[in-house]
Amino acid sequence: MATHKIAIIKGDGIGVDVVNEGMKVLDALAPRYGITWDYTEFPWGSDYYFEHNEMMPSTALDTLADFNAVFLGAVGHPDIQDNITLDGLLLPIRRRFDQFVCLRPSVLYPGVTSPLSGKKPYDIDLTVVRENTEGEYLNIGGFAYHGTPDEVAIQTSVFTRRGCERVIRYAFDLARERGKKNHVTSVTKSNALGFMTIWDRTFSAVAEEYTDIDTTSLLIDAACMDLVRRPEMFDVMVAPNLFGDIITDVGAIISGSLGLACSANINPDRSVPSMFEPTHGSAPDIAGQGIANPMAQILTAAMMLRHLGEDAAAAVVDAAVLQLLEQGETLTPDLGGSSTTERVGSAIAEIVSK
Repeated sequence: MATHKIAIIKGDGIGVDVVNEGMKVLDALAPRYGITWDYTEFPWGSDYYFEHNEMMPSTALDTLADFNAVFLGAVGHPDIQDNITLDGLLLPIRRRFDQFVCLRPSVLYPGVTSPLSGKKPYDIDLTVVRENTEGEYLNIGGFAYHGTPDEVAIQTSVFTRRGCERVIRYAFDLARERGKKNHVTSVTKSNALGFMTIWDRTFSAVAEEYTDIDTTSLLIDAACMDLVRRPEMFDVMVAPNLFGDIITDVGAIISGSLGLACSANINPDRSVPSMFEPTHGSAPDIAGQGIANPMAQILTAAMMLRHLGEDAAAAVVDAAVLQLLEQGETLTPDLGGSSTTERVGSAIAEIVSK
């Protein structure tokens, strides 16, 4: 019987609603697969910020180091600037535990309608590998003459050969593992941002070691256009931090709903915790109303299970979500249904328990 220590950060808004359902599903499958969950919940997020003027305590990262994974809902509040939210909680966790892979699949499932006309199930079936600890989000820079007409803002993007190579190599290995189109697409903007040629050169060098994998290199604007006009061409996409963030939002929308967009922040060697969170935000306008789609959080739970070595349990969770989507009877309003957040979570929990 495996015991997994999981740090729970429900966060803000619908994060609380969907994490509750994710935990319900994890608990329902535990007896069937001999899993013991050792949960510890932390009240970090916007409410904590309002009380303590910080998103999490200064000791938070040392505390999280003792866990196998972090299961996160969503963080954010309209009264707190987004950069405070990110720099105060999400980004420090990603950096401290070197979660250099942000893995975000986009799949058009049966029973889901894409806003792109004529797309059938699995016409869209891609995974984005986003570099997660360098690039534009490293937060190196600052302001001069703040608040004056002469104000200057500087932000430095940091790209290292090591950082580029390890995430690009991960993408090639993933393409082999998927065994679908055996294709990796690199996304940059090196025609205008010359420093990004370090990414292009590294991509070319790594590609030479994977002669079984086809490759394409696109600029970010062309990549976004192709995601809309011919998403079938993509298998695995790999991109620096900022561009990975952009194309995964596009991928989530064209595959039907942000409510299905799962995500993982991964350190592949498992010596430190990885963090699992859906792509969607905290959506405070619908929090507590019982209409948030918990499927993204539940699919994120499947990603966490797989990372923890519980492959069979992960497959059952994925299949349970697919079953509900195909049946089309127990869905939240974003997918055209009338079921509540709790009802959808309970239906998936019932399936996985059997």
